[in-house]
Amino acid sequence: MIKQLNPPIPVVTPKGNAWAHLIIDYGPEADLVWVCFQDDNGQCWSWCNSDIRAQQNLTLRRTLLKDQA
Repeated sequence: MIKQLNPPIPVVTPKGNAWAHLIIDYGPEADLVWVCFQDDNGQCWSWCNSDIRAQQNLTLRRTLLKDQA
């Protein structure tokens, strides 16, 4: 199943900040795959759940995690 995120979600990936636009679900025995466009160069990358984190959002009191600093 492919789900378009509306609005896109700002995330932190191994290659820096990005916007997640799609989620791909291959089923119960596989991680979700997040399709993201990188902020700095616009490249499209797909990341497993364990590779990404939500960006900081002070309004929601979500501050940087230790591994994001």
